[in-house]
Amino acid sequence: MTDTRPNRRIQRRRMMEPSEENHVGVESSEEEGEAPPKEEEQSECGHGGGDDDSPAHSAEADVTVETDQSKDVSMPARSTSTVVVLGSNKIPASEKFQRVRKWSINKFKCTRQALSEKLGRGSKTVDLELEPRLDLLKDDRQRYDHMTKLAQSLANQLAQFSATQKSLGDAFTELSSKSPELHVEFGVNAEAQKHLSKSTEALSAAVGAFTADMNTLVNKTMEDTMINAKQYEAVRIEYDAYRVDLEELNMEPRDADTLPKLEDAQKNFQAQRDRYQKVRDDLSVKVKLLEENRVKVLHNHLWLLHSAMAADSISCHSFLQQNMRRAESLHNPSLDASSWLEEDS
Repeated sequence: MTDTRPNRRIQRRRMMEPSEENHVGVESSEEEGEAPPKEEEQSECGHGGGDDDSPAHSAEADVTVETDQSKDVSMPARSTSTVVVLGSNKIPASEKFQRVRKWSINKFKCTRQALSEKLGRGSKTVDLELEPRLDLLKDDRQRYDHMTKLAQSLANQLAQFSATQKSLGDAFTELSSKSPELHVEFGVNAEAQKHLSKSTEALSAAVGAFTADMNTLVNKTMEDTMINAKQYEAVRIEYDAYRVDLEELNMEPRDADTLPKLEDAQKNFQAQRDRYQKVRDDLSVKVKLLEENRVKVLHNHLWLLHSAMAADSISCHSFLQQNMRRAESLHNPSLDASSWLEEDS
């Protein structure tokens, strides 16, 4: 009998080898299956060279992917940070409150000072050089404004008068052509009215130019100075209000509570005093320039208006005299004809 044990051992080995090969194949397939994700990670991270399969490399790839994602997520955060920066430029509520509080206190002081001056109880700073000139300027402006309105009314009336004279001259011309027996008389009056119409139109234009120049002087130049005078008056009232506060604090006893208030009042008073002096000096210079300009402008325009009036009167007078002489020299044959009553007799 032959011994079959070795053959059985060989068969068992052969049966065991495929399973080991299969196991090895499975492990190799798993290793091959794990390789593509590494390549994808390398392609996503942008590493073109080298086959680095170490854990450090995969960790760096994960970190880079996470940082890219954080960048995408942080884009809206940048826009919100910009809004926060713009919002930081806004005035805080406490600063707004301090401004309103300061404005209210200043307004109360100025109103109290103005009321006390009107009631005759408060003291008032008076500039003996500037304020009389301002009063004279106010009076002159009212008188010039009244004169300008009268001149404007005269210019309008002269324009209407010229239009009426022209229409009357046209009517005389038409009647002269339709009335042979009164041809000379109608013709003379037609020429006179047409000449007077042209002369009156020129005079109306001269008065209108004078009115326009006076409007510029009264309603622009002088009005601008009056606006500065109103600003000066407001600054003067504010200066007097702080001056009265300082005087009242100086009369109170000096202690720990009044000393800070006194120092603050002294600073405010000095600031208001500097502002008041600056506005006063600027207004004084402006009033002097206005007085010089006013004299020059009125000197020129008043002479121009007078010359226009004289030229109109002389032109009309000379023309009427010449026209009268020419009319007397003309002979109307209808005047020598006998009346029908004389013919019947």
